[in-house]
Amino acid sequence: MASKYAVSADWPAPDNVHAFTTTRNCSLEQPGKSTGVYANFNLAEHVLDQAADVSANRKLLGKLFKLPSEPVWLKQTHSISVLNAGADLARINTDIEADASWTSRANIVCAVLTADCLPVFFTNSAGSRVAVAHAGWRGMLNGVITSTFSAAGITPDDCFVWLGPAIGPDFFEVGDEVRREFIAKDNACSQAFRKKDAHHWLCDMYCLARIELEQLGIHNVYGGDLCTYSDEERFYSYRRDGETGRMASLIWIAD
Repeated sequence: MASKYAVSADWPAPDNVHAFTTTRNCSLEQPGKSTGVYANFNLAEHVLDQAADVSANRKLLGKLFKLPSEPVWLKQTHSISVLNAGADLARINTDIEADASWTSRANIVCAVLTADCLPVFFTNSAGSRVAVAHAGWRGMLNGVITSTFSAAGITPDDCFVWLGPAIGPDFFEVGDEVRREFIAKDNACSQAFRKKDAHHWLCDMYCLARIELEQLGIHNVYGGDLCTYSDEERFYSYRRDGETGRMASLIWIAD
């Protein structure tokens, strides 16, 4: 998969597991429809992009990446709710409130949307269970990673995780209160913060994710080296741009 148009998960998942995060660019032959600050492959309906352009981009997503079905889009609220994406297909695309989904069924496409928050992908060695979570700092603080792992039903020693593109540790500024909450949850989280000034810290979300995954007994963790904020050519970034689009992180089991 061309790196300009999507970033494939770099992990030792079995061949029947497909996982990637789109970029803000689509193919030169079939460019995305979004323009302006959303140019050109925005996949989110909840931003102020034109609905027709988002719909066209979602159709193009399915065509270009040969998706086996329409992704199960979620209404993300920084919660720890996890949807069983294959359990009730009649509810697909009806504003399901959740920030992660999982499935053990083939050809069900789990999806989350991000533009600085961390997409966290899960699978097992058999390729029989997959999941993806939208992990912003609020969701991570409340346990969305743990909730997703628990829902997916994968054992720690058989779990593979890929940390997709997110805002990097040199750009994610937070206040004292955010750092205090994480350290109150687990003192080990202190290593994920670097002091910027009297009341602000630079936060490493990749580090926070690895700490939680380590506590869950998950050691096969990959990724964590792509920064949405600094790579303006490939990624949308809410912190950098304010009004902007969203990338999609997708995972499914091929039959």
